[in-house]
Amino acid sequence: MRRVFSGMQPSGEPHLGNLLGAWVSWVSLQDDAECIFCVVDLHAITSPAEHDPATLRSRTLQLATGMLAVGIDPSRSTLFVQSHLHEHAECTWLFNCVAGFGELRKMPQFREKSEGRGESVSAGLFDYPVLQAADILLYHADEVPVGEDQRHHIELARDIGQRFNHRFGEVFTLPKAVHPPAGARVMDLQDPTVKMSKSASSEKGIVRVLDDPDRVVKKFRSAVTDSDAVIRHDREAKPGVSNLLEILAAVTGRGVDDLVDEYAGQGYGTFKAAVAEAVVERLTPIRRRYDELADDPGEVTRILADGAQRARAIAAPTLREAKEAVGLLLPA
Repeated sequence: MRRVFSGMQPSGEPHLGNLLGAWVSWVSLQDDAECIFCVVDLHAITSPAEHDPATLRSRTLQLATGMLAVGIDPSRSTLFVQSHLHEHAECTWLFNCVAGFGELRKMPQFREKSEGRGESVSAGLFDYPVLQAADILLYHADEVPVGEDQRHHIELARDIGQRFNHRFGEVFTLPKAVHPPAGARVMDLQDPTVKMSKSASSEKGIVRVLDDPDRVVKKFRSAVTDSDAVIRHDREAKPGVSNLLEILAAVTGRGVDDLVDEYAGQGYGTFKAAVAEAVVERLTPIRRRYDELADDPGEVTRILADGAQRARAIAAPTLREAKEAVGLLLPA
């Protein structure tokens, strides 16, 4: 059985993009893969100005609870918090001594997030992709499900692993990136040219997994469309309508063309109401399960502790082999 690794930052309350863009595929992967899922909290502290300790702790537990609520099954998958394993930080240092300054400086996300910040950019933000490489390579993952915006990071992880193996011997498995279906890309309801994002979307543009039904309906009612009132799929000419069609297709499992035929001539008001109703129906059992788990945070903590123990059973031997390979004197 192939091994899959993926992680998510606890950078805000989970939203519809997380559900349809990642979690739905993660849940299905459990049927035919050995899955390791991680709340990557160390990645969430790379921007000191945006980092609040109490909020980080709360969001870490919230994200883990959300993963369990959507169907990540601890009896079939390993779910843990990144900082609970020191192996990630140690492996990052080994990779820092293999990675090149130039290749890190060219990473698109670093250039984007550091623009205009001058000398205030943290070394952690610069080093983010190396930590991500350690996250993945410690577990001998065969596949890493990611969005297209993370493709460069997976390529770098492969480069680092290959360079390490070439210099010190075959220690790390080189993974391949796998991408979710194109229809799972969820865009901002107020600006459908950009992805729905916990950090960039306005409150009206982001649908949170824990939003109550009335709020969900209100957000879809005010979703940006266009003025010609024709329901068809065209991301360039009609990004708002296309986004709503793709959301409806993702939550119902139906084809976009089928939906276009059904709602042709019905007007945007009717169409938006149908999308809202379908999303509410999809989110209701998740919210119910989330509330059950939130009422027993000790159980979530226990699941995470068990997950950390299972993750360490893989990561610790890998790190030990890597340290031995580079010539570090290991304790008896």
